[in-house]
Amino acid sequence: MADFLLNIELHNNSSYQQQIREKLVNLIKQQAFGDKALPSSRKLAELIGVSRNTIILVYESLVDEGYLISRERSGVFIHPDLLLEPSLSTQPSDLLTNSQTPNWDKRLQKHPSQFTSLNKDKDWIKYPYPFIYGQIDAKEFPVYQWRECSRIAESRGKVHEWVEGFINIDDPELVTQIRQQILSKRGIVAQEDEILITLGTQNSLFLIANLLAGKHITFGVEEPGHADLRHIISLCHSQVKPLNLDSEGIQVGQQLKDCQYVCVTPSHQYPTTVTMSVARRKALLEQARTDNFVVIEDDYESEVNFIEKPLPALKSFDQHGRVIYLGSLSKSLSPGVRIGYLVADKKLIKELRQLRNLHYRHPPANNQRIIALFIGQGFYDSHVRRMRQSYEAKWLLMKQGLKQHLNQCEINATPGSFCFWIGLPKEVNSDLLLKAAAAKGILIESGDSLFLKEDAPKNYIRLGFSAINTDKILMGLAILGKLLNDLQQASHKT
Repeated sequence: MADFLLNIELHNNSSYQQQIREKLVNLIKQQAFGDKALPSSRKLAELIGVSRNTIILVYESLVDEGYLISRERSGVFIHPDLLLEPSLSTQPSDLLTNSQTPNWDKRLQKHPSQFTSLNKDKDWIKYPYPFIYGQIDAKEFPVYQWRECSRIAESRGKVHEWVEGFINIDDPELVTQIRQQILSKRGIVAQEDEILITLGTQNSLFLIANLLAGKHITFGVEEPGHADLRHIISLCHSQVKPLNLDSEGIQVGQQLKDCQYVCVTPSHQYPTTVTMSVARRKALLEQARTDNFVVIEDDYESEVNFIEKPLPALKSFDQHGRVIYLGSLSKSLSPGVRIGYLVADKKLIKELRQLRNLHYRHPPANNQRIIALFIGQGFYDSHVRRMRQSYEAKWLLMKQGLKQHLNQCEINATPGSFCFWIGLPKEVNSDLLLKAAAAKGILIESGDSLFLKEDAPKNYIRLGFSAINTDKILMGLAILGKLLNDLQQASHKT
């Protein structure tokens, strides 16, 4: 049995107790110990190289959970009931032939895998210089405050409030906090029946498209813009029309006239970071009224905008119910939380709620309650203030480093945004720079997939800074600048 246990390779990603318990549970389920006693706590501690107290605590917890029993002066054994449980074979069957398996190429009616999008490296955290957008530095997550809210939500006096789920409604506490503490700061007034909690902005867009899209419906989208938004619309069989931008945001006028829906990111255009002016916002809403289209506003960065007085949301100017507003806690808190919210006319919210019910009922009730407490206890506001300070410092360093090391580039940056949109010299292909940078431990994102038009440029990159350590920014940009110079010189030689 020592051979099994010697294979436990301890790491620093979780406690030793957790790792040893997980390994032992796995061995118990495999009935690797049979009816023999497990090694003594002293012997197992020596084999693994941990303290005896650690093993004692693991054994005690497994006894409490019914995996083990302790027999006086005999040792610790697998609980007899577990030895009686049937064990099914997990060996793959070789009885089926290729002719018997379904032909999925013919059965599939849609092929989402064919869509091109930003391929984020799943191992981004291992890069020394992760200039990736949409992720955070884990050290900045408010773990102690989050843990306190979890403790409150899971206490005996509170757990009954959410443990049975909310059926087809949202956590009333979370809806109240979003109305009073978040939407009010964006100038938005909404009633409870005008708000829907979702699994983030991506999920909000998917629900909207499934309800509103169709063969004869056209969605106008910003160019360049959110690639997954285009894919969601296309998957629902609607037409996607690219819309031109200028220094004030999306251009109003003739290009919008054949659209039934216009999707915009007015606070910071995704990905160019341009902020839509007040005059343009009002003009867009006036055209929406006269030409009878609906505006879908994605306000994805609003909470951590470090500008002292950011512009109110487009929705706050809406007097005719023409704006569907999408918000999220991904940028302000964590992308892993997966909680967003949608504000619209109550008739639309009613249908979206039923659609959501058919899809996944509602977002996890425990997460909703924890976030409601996190906001209500004041932790959210204090966290946002800290993040604004952090991001402002990083933004200024990015601006300094780009001016110093990539001054030959077109640099698009709006104060308060989470990223920089960079136009490389035309002779440099963004994918080539991406690969050269990755070899040096620098993670950047090519902008190719953010364009819809076939003749789109191939020399744009996006640099985020929310995930990178502050002290790595200038060094990373210096290395990136040298790589860019090398690629320029190589292109001139050819």
